[in-house]
Amino acid sequence: MSIETRAYAATSTTTPLGPYRFNRRSPRHDDVAIEILYCGVCHSDLHTARNDWGWSTYPIVPGHEMIGRVTGIGADVTRFKVGDHVGVGCLVDSCGHCPACAHGDEQHCAEGPVFSYGGIDRIDGSTTQGGYSERIVVKQEFVVRIPDGLDLAGAAPLLCAGITTWSPLKNWGVKAGSKVAVVGLGGLGHMAIKLAHAMGAEVTLFTRSPGKEDDARRLGADHIVLSTDAAQLAAVASRFELIIDTVPYAHDLNPYIPTLGYNGVLALVGYLGPLEPALDTMPMVLGRKAVAGSLIGGIASTQEMLDFCGKHGITADIELIRMQDINEAYERMLSSDVKYRFVIDIATLQEAA
Repeated sequence: MSIETRAYAATSTTTPLGPYRFNRRSPRHDDVAIEILYCGVCHSDLHTARNDWGWSTYPIVPGHEMIGRVTGIGADVTRFKVGDHVGVGCLVDSCGHCPACAHGDEQHCAEGPVFSYGGIDRIDGSTTQGGYSERIVVKQEFVVRIPDGLDLAGAAPLLCAGITTWSPLKNWGVKAGSKVAVVGLGGLGHMAIKLAHAMGAEVTLFTRSPGKEDDARRLGADHIVLSTDAAQLAAVASRFELIIDTVPYAHDLNPYIPTLGYNGVLALVGYLGPLEPALDTMPMVLGRKAVAGSLIGGIASTQEMLDFCGKHGITADIELIRMQDINEAYERMLSSDVKYRFVIDIATLQEAA
């Protein structure tokens, strides 16, 4: 029997999100049924709700930073039990056998990963719906365990912002003493600073906005560079092994390339689309420097990141909001009026729906 579920959904590119009811599937033999307690709010939610990337179908329930409690398990589930605190991130399935999946990078599945919302279920062909809802049913292999002691609301953004910034840190071998820079101090940027600092890296924040020094240092930055100041940029020439660029819109990468050292990498994690202005390849060729992209992370990597955060007491800096305030939160997010991630208290859905 399917499970009636209350949610908030977008029904067109222009209408505000509002109450919506739909049916979750009945748990299969390998499924975990979860009561959602908290759901983070990501820029991707807003882009999808407004069809900024051109692939949205309506109605759609956003949300891919879910923290909840297990309420039921399928007959073949061995990883979880009723009552466990668990998380569901951006992925809910993949083919499981392509080279990327075999390597633990389900987000790069050759057949296409199934995303938490706006994806197509590989078994029944239904459209997946996300975490702005009271419950979800997910294949056990795509559920992660939340370490004891982590604040549950603060842990929600780890399922996207956390893994998005953890992935390049791990992929490019950041360790104690590594010199890492972060471009932008928002939902992704503040997590990149926290994680890199906990790894023992020397962390620098690139920002266009003066006045962020105190907050950046509180989060773990050792240095702050105003990226509009040519003298400050020149002072860090050839310094960084890795730059994590978290800016979610088109911007000029050229000022940052000279600050990479030999074999250095600038990893884009925030922006999808053409670069403006064009990238000058001269310093890249001469210094064997690279501009790369990085997309979230696989399930094993997500669990590794959560366990690391549990060990070091790392959660996101959040503002907890009611479900009915989501449209206002979207507008505030567009103007960077949040430090540093909105999280929805799903209990408030009862009074909103």
